[in-house]
Amino acid sequence: MPLTSEPLRKLGFLTIGLFDEADPRRGHESTLQIIELGERLGFDSAWVRHRHLQYGISSPVAVLAAASQRTSRIELGTAVTPLGWENPLRLAEDLATVDILSGGRLNPGVSVGPPMHYERVKDALYPDTADAEDFSFERVRRLLDLVRGEPATDFSGTEGFEPFSDRVQPHSPGLGRRLWYGGGSLRSAQWAGEHGMNFLTSSVVKAEGSGEPEDFAEIQLSHIRTFRAHHPDGDRARVSQGLVVIPTDSARPEQRAKYEAYARERTPRTATPQGPARLMFAPDLVGTSSEIAERLYAHAAFREIDEVAFALPFTFEYEDYVQILTDIATRLGPALGRRAAA
Repeated sequence: MPLTSEPLRKLGFLTIGLFDEADPRRGHESTLQIIELGERLGFDSAWVRHRHLQYGISSPVAVLAAASQRTSRIELGTAVTPLGWENPLRLAEDLATVDILSGGRLNPGVSVGPPMHYERVKDALYPDTADAEDFSFERVRRLLDLVRGEPATDFSGTEGFEPFSDRVQPHSPGLGRRLWYGGGSLRSAQWAGEHGMNFLTSSVVKAEGSGEPEDFAEIQLSHIRTFRAHHPDGDRARVSQGLVVIPTDSARPEQRAKYEAYARERTPRTATPQGPARLMFAPDLVGTSSEIAERLYAHAAFREIDEVAFALPFTFEYEDYVQILTDIATRLGPALGRRAAA
């Protein structure tokens, strides 16, 4: 177990940013207000999910640009941007711009693989190159190189009256050290480590064993250790854990009942690997902060990390998020030995 003299170093949260199709502004404004609340409560970071052709944030870089002008301290991240939907050069420009606007607070998290429902969306996304697109780790490597200042062209200098750069502009020197890979497999953990990225773990991992009883925490622990074993910084390499955590300390009785029903409905999927990909889901943690802290201290992977970005449930109301975030900041954080941000 971590000792109280070794506190949780960074406390963050993750939101999906849902909205009503008939009134999308209200949902986006609610997300911005949640991020502002997180800063007031002393959270170290706020992260947004990335959803395409759904009723969640489709453009997190734009949302975080807005958030950067309404906050001054809290770090802002994506968890995660699926690069199959992105052009690495254009994304590098957007990320660097928002990082400059935020004063160096951006933490972009990315992943690779074909876009969801690719066969149905490829003609709209890549009408001329759908069968030639590379959705491998090479797409991440391209983004890394561009963000870190590698040349994007062999031309620089002046053409007429206009100056041109051979690398992405603006260039934000520290951004390359704040790129995260969101991974749930040993292969992704190793790749992220070898390429000097940070590593985002979540409530989903791949069970890659050979028939042995599967344990979520032990699988996640193996990913963390594999990542650090291949990272230049070794045991100092940054890992953030993103379990679903719902403290009930200040919840009203009807809120507690809703939270417990939500977790109960999702519990069956945590018993065995799910689907062809053999995905393992972590149980949602619902209870008082002291109860949740006890369960986290018993979690093998949690004992290896000192950063978290606790995931907010998808479908709750704004007032529920206020209560949950307030309890995380004022009760669960201290129970985990975390000191409030200055």
